Amino acid sequence: MPVTLTLSALTLAACSGGGEPAEVADASADFGFQAEGLPIVEENLTLSFGGTKSPLAPDYATMELVQQWEQDTNITIDWQNLPDQVFQEKKNLMLASGELPDALYNTGLTDAEVVQYGSNGTLIPLEDLIEEHAPTLSAILAERPDIRAAITASDGHIYTLPSVEELGILPYPNFLFINKTWLDELGLPMPTTIDEYRDALAAFATQDPNGNGKADEIPLSFRPDSFCANPWDLITALGGQPDNNDHRIVEDGTVEFTANTDEYKAGVKALGEWYADGLIDPESFSQDDVAYLAKGKADTPVLGSFFWWELKEVVGEDRVDDYALVGVLEGTNGQRLASVTNNQEISRGKFAITRANEYPAATMRWVDRIFDPVMSAQASWGPIGVTLEENADGVLVQIPAAEGESEGERRQKVAPGGPVVTTRQDFVDVVAPEPRAAERQALVEEYYAPFQANDIYPPVMLSNDELEQINLAQADINTLVKEKFATWTVDGSIEQEWDAYTTQLDGLGIDDVTGIYQQAYDRFTAAG
Repeated sequence: MPVTLTLSALTLAACSGGGEPAEVADASADFGFQAEGLPIVEENLTLSFGGTKSPLAPDYATMELVQQWEQDTNITIDWQNLPDQVFQEKKNLMLASGELPDALYNTGLTDAEVVQYGSNGTLIPLEDLIEEHAPTLSAILAERPDIRAAITASDGHIYTLPSVEELGILPYPNFLFINKTWLDELGLPMPTTIDEYRDALAAFATQDPNGNGKADEIPLSFRPDSFCANPWDLITALGGQPDNNDHRIVEDGTVEFTANTDEYKAGVKALGEWYADGLIDPESFSQDDVAYLAKGKADTPVLGSFFWWELKEVVGEDRVDDYALVGVLEGTNGQRLASVTNNQEISRGKFAITRANEYPAATMRWVDRIFDPVMSAQASWGPIGVTLEENADGVLVQIPAAEGESEGERRQKVAPGGPVVTTRQDFVDVVAPEPRAAERQALVEEYYAPFQANDIYPPVMLSNDELEQINLAQADINTLVKEKFATWTVDGSIEQEWDAYTTQLDGLGIDDVTGIYQQAYDRFTAAG
């Protein structure tokens, strides 16, 4: 007769559409489940995992770290993870069918999907399992209520586990670089104000700084709505409105929509004047990443200034010394303001257990091991002895990548990522940031963080009802704002169209949408 666990912690939601969860037996004890120590089970247990993986990642089962996990725990994982695009095409069919994996690792689920499949019982609630079988994660959540708030749905349940990497660099992805060689050639200073910057761009456009006798220079190029090539700091400097891709910021606890203010209008109008004067790349609103990144590597240097995450990626190794980071420019109002994006260092959706899982206690013990800071470091960057080694202070540091391979490429091949937590303090005591991350941290601290213009909208999980209220309106609002930003920059028609635009936003329910985000924000801050 099978041995089962029927602990309070294993009372799992097997019902659909709400109501009281049904009590489900956990069969972990059939394999000699141990509540403490290793292995987790005395007899080998196989679990099936689905989800996404990085494009360069091999089958996770071949990774040295993953193989060590199997030896330690006596739990074998049948990995069914797929590249993100492939998984996205298949996940809805998988989730709607009865053929579910036992768990999702790097789940690839949106917030809306987490809420949908959590409330209908496809994903089981995890909070009791965490309390009973995840001492490492439990301690983290006790110390960091903001992380608990980020992964808790509005119904009070936790359906997915987090990933946390607190380097402090994600809120500032849009670094502004300028061709310092051209500045020197033309006898111009490194710009510190928006007017000096505009003067430099005008000189790039008219004074042939690359010396080939052609007007082929591109003074400024960018890519709106990309991750790291957005011109929002220019809108801020030109008009005084902090902005980001969401056009949603927080100031003094108030959620604000940015793209209908007089300050935003002034910024876009001024940018349109720059475009009319030939200072902005005409392809800024149509180019993809491939075309954008190629411009800095043209045989003849043509790129004067641009936004991106990392300089070398745009201009190549040979031209790195020709460019310099501009940072935050003093705006027309005399202030330096760095717009903060809503890129989150606390994310959810990294691990979930499905209703098909007959061994949730063993599964939760398995995943809890990854939240140990040293193990999180290895899951994120690769195993000790392969990509990491201890320095004299006992802190893990990067082993340099082999010649011809970047740290980012190597990381994808040896580290599965997933549910990890590396806090600010862990980056001091446990694992040093990658050299490129440490370099960016220093640049953020010097050039951007001192001029923070707004607060980040936190990692709030909206309820099903809230999502239903805003989804259609939000999509229409985003489309309108994106289209008008491009149109007004290119043809300068903002004055003629502004009133009709703001009226259209009102008709789409922008105040109601912002109110829902405020409601969710207040709930989050109260919980965290």
